Amino acid sequence: MSDALVQARGLRKAFGDVEAVRGIDVDVARGEVFGFLGPNGAGKSSTMRMIACVSPRTGGTLQVLGMDPGPDGPAIRARIGVVPQLDNLDVELTVRQNLQIYGRYFGLSRAHVRAKATELLEFAKLTDRADAAVEPLSGGMKRRLTIARALVNDPELLLLDEPTTGLDPQARHLLWERLYRLKREGVTQIITTHYMDEAEQLCDRLVVMDDGRIVAEGSPVELIERHATREVLELRFEPELRPTAAALAPLAERVEELPDRLLLYTADGEHAQAEVVRAGHRPLSALVRRASLEDVFLRLTGRSLVE
Repeated sequence: MSDALVQARGLRKAFGDVEAVRGIDVDVARGEVFGFLGPNGAGKSSTMRMIACVSPRTGGTLQVLGMDPGPDGPAIRARIGVVPQLDNLDVELTVRQNLQIYGRYFGLSRAHVRAKATELLEFAKLTDRADAAVEPLSGGMKRRLTIARALVNDPELLLLDEPTTGLDPQARHLLWERLYRLKREGVTQIITTHYMDEAEQLCDRLVVMDDGRIVAEGSPVELIERHATREVLELRFEPELRPTAAALAPLAERVEELPDRLLLYTADGEHAQAEVVRAGHRPLSALVRRASLEDVFLRLTGRSLVE
């Protein structure tokens, strides 16, 4: 990609004998939201730390903003924003002071950081908490403040590592709205997540990582079309009446067996449901839905949603 803000070829990261990232190729275009999707331990955070210039690569090449993170780390860090997996706010300062003091680290003037703090407080919906202490804030408020702080230097690239882990649904959706607003403003974002709905909502393109490797790449729609069927029939049975996946295999393109239910991947879920009943099986419940990224995840990694 000629307009790539991040470009990696054969990127590797090892910790002693443990290889966390095993030779991946990545391109992130200017203005897009790019996602790393995968279970815990897949290598997402290790990749993000290399892009953020805080962890040296073991092998391969990496360019961030057209520079090499090795010799050019300080120059890159001055032009990016980082939202770590765990909030690292200064709890001894107020909400506003967290923004202002962080802005001074970039050499910005006091007048500029004061104005920028006011702007970011409004963006994060924290204006009414500007002079409050950080410690009593809710998890969602702290997460919004951490994201606001990462924007104090007007970064060209924003890195977000598991931005909504541990938040309730209301807080997650508010953060999604804030990130979508940044996308409209042209801020390039790289997000790591193991939440399928988050990746589907936010990402223009993404890669699915497993065991340090990229196992699929594309837009959410492309990945669903490539690795799943149009519909999925979810069936739950009484334990003693539950058929095997092999028994239902002739009724669908693919059958996935989970601890609590069977998933039948098919072009027509209602037709498959009728065939299941016609074959003499009596499910406790049946749900026909469109295929999602979670189905892609299960197909590619063979794991549950979160481990």
